Amino acid sequence: MILDAKFVTSFTQFDSNFSSKSAEVAFLGRSNVGKSSLINSLCKQKKLAKSSQTPGKTQLINFFEVLCKKDEKKFSIYFIDLPGFGYARVSKQLKKLWNQNLDEFLKLRSSIKLFIHLIDSRHTNLELDLNVERYLQSFLQEKQTILKVFTKCDKLNQSQKSKLKNEFKDALLISNFNQFGLKTLEEKIISSVLEFQ
Repeated sequence: MILDAKFVTSFTQFDSNFSSKSAEVAFLGRSNVGKSSLINSLCKQKKLAKSSQTPGKTQLINFFEVLCKKDEKKFSIYFIDLPGFGYARVSKQLKKLWNQNLDEFLKLRSSIKLFIHLIDSRHTNLELDLNVERYLQSFLQEKQTILKVFTKCDKLNQSQKSKLKNEFKDALLISNFNQFGLKTLEEKIISSVLEFQ
């Protein structure tokens, strides 16, 4: 279980001098999918990661140290809140630079053991999300894995949830609004990280 968490640092690009000495979990997806809100919910803090109604608010690569416990053993992992793909209202030149920095970071940061790809449960097959999935698969290392997580499931009825589970067998369904699925996700994150240590 997650016991505590704190903000550590932010980057605009890959920094080989920063070593967390712990396994890392990267949260990624399109803007406004709920990355920052999910990190806050998992860490049981309201203002740890800055969330906003404005798409593209997260513009830096943000690191959080997360204290965990499993079978009496305490250990730290790192959550990484990444800039969202898509919406941000910035110049094309700045967006291109962000994409280059993010690409370099994700490909060179071998300490990332788990990529959590967040997808809005109401929009399951957007081209942007399909591209993110293909992109991650293109450089995934042996000791890295991808977990697909569908957010905002409180917006779905039971029939829609069942259809989603049938279509994406290994995916998790969650809601920050009513805490649905968060405990399962927390356990999955910890077990996945420990598997690769």
